[in-house]
Amino acid sequence: MQTTDTVLMIEPIAFGYNAETAENNYFQVEQKGADIQSKALAEFNTFVGKLRNKGINVITIKDTLDPHTPDSIFPNNWVSFHNDGKVVLYPMFASNRRVERRDDIIESIKNQGFEVSEIDDWSFPEIHGHFLEGTGSMIFDHDNKIAYGSVSLRLDEKLFRDFCEKYGFTPIVFHSFQTVGTERLPIYHTNVMMCVADKFVVICLDCIDNDLERNKVIETIKNSGKEIIEISEEQMQKFAGNMLQVQNKDGEKFLVMSETAYKSLNENQISAIEKYCEIIYSDLNTIEVNGGGSARCMLAEVFLPKK
Repeated sequence: MQTTDTVLMIEPIAFGYNAETAENNYFQVEQKGADIQSKALAEFNTFVGKLRNKGINVITIKDTLDPHTPDSIFPNNWVSFHNDGKVVLYPMFASNRRVERRDDIIESIKNQGFEVSEIDDWSFPEIHGHFLEGTGSMIFDHDNKIAYGSVSLRLDEKLFRDFCEKYGFTPIVFHSFQTVGTERLPIYHTNVMMCVADKFVVICLDCIDNDLERNKVIETIKNSGKEIIEISEEQMQKFAGNMLQVQNKDGEKFLVMSETAYKSLNENQISAIEKYCEIIYSDLNTIEVNGGGSARCMLAEVFLPKK
């Protein structure tokens, strides 16, 4: 199944700009002021409330002050929860993000009534400089067993192919870029330029500079039976690619995004999405500016079987 009714979210306790991740995350801008954490927490709580009001099961776990993890609000990079009971841990680019991997979080998920059959730890390549940052770097089409991956420092192509082989996905490898000043630089995570839902894909095709790679992605999406809803690079810069489809306990589907992303969309794009599902959006400006991630990054899907 492409969508889940349960997501994990980590409540921030010391959120802020992370200079380590900013090395290759060109969305990040450091804001000055002592109220960054309080603003981020308010945005987080409002977002959680909107999801729960639609009947989506949100498991929230508080971050800890020690060790300091300014990006812990983005758990989908270090962990994924699969429908066969496996929990996968991933190798992270920033050393101060590696301590986000917490056994107690997995225990908390189990205590919510989910079965964990195995913890599959892929984190060891990070000590050799090879990274694969979970569902930030890999976009899964679960129903068709396809995984899309844009190569960057945060997605090692060999690791990606190895992961796909083990978990039975067909890897679709490409390179995507964004304009930073006068340069075309690699996009740090695939999930800021594309979102795969059950019947459609939101994607910034303009980011894929290579014609052959772009055509391969288009062909794969079309062959999977999904409609392509294209966004511009300007919209991508406003996190319009950083969306996630979820469902509630009654099976109703929603596309989740930030207010920044929603306001960047035109009427035709909104109508194309709303043919398939309702949109949920929330103001995440402080989190987006300082963290360089948006709504999808804050949601770790829980596909684990229930006890």
